[in-house]
Amino acid sequence: MNSPEQAAQDIAITVLSAILHRDDEACPAILEALSKALHDLESVDEEQARCYTELTAQGLGKGRAGDIWRNLVAHDLSFFTSPLSEEIRNEGRAEGRAEGKAELIIQLLEHRGLQISPDDRARVTGCTDLGTLDTWFTRAITAATTRDVFTDEDRDEGLQS
Repeated sequence: MNSPEQAAQDIAITVLSAILHRDDEACPAILEALSKALHDLESVDEEQARCYTELTAQGLGKGRAGDIWRNLVAHDLSFFTSPLSEEIRNEGRAEGRAEGKAELIIQLLEHRGLQISPDDRARVTGCTDLGTLDTWFTRAITAATTRDVFTDEDRDEGLQS
């Protein structure tokens, strides 16, 4: 079932096929055909398309095939109005907020004239935890050195005592 037309003939069987063949080389083609068939189905029966989208996501799980499915669904979220698509949107929003905070921390440190080592720069830009980024931003406002910004548990415990 490598074509959207074949997938659309029996979407339930295509979903089952994708789940059963999630570790096979053919799986990406099945998933792509299924995604296109569900896009067409959505215009006729939105609820059914949503159910099949979620069933596929749950059946594939978190492995390679699940990642492929998430990417296919994320590619065109305009028609997928399901919990999975909302989760993908929320992940994107959180990543965007984290990237923005990281840029602000670096900008603040540079504006204050503090030297940022390549390791510290990578640490900030690679961080996705908004709580950690908030802590670093707050510290960056008054820190005398970048070491003051990135001191972890010792400083946090001292602040709570």
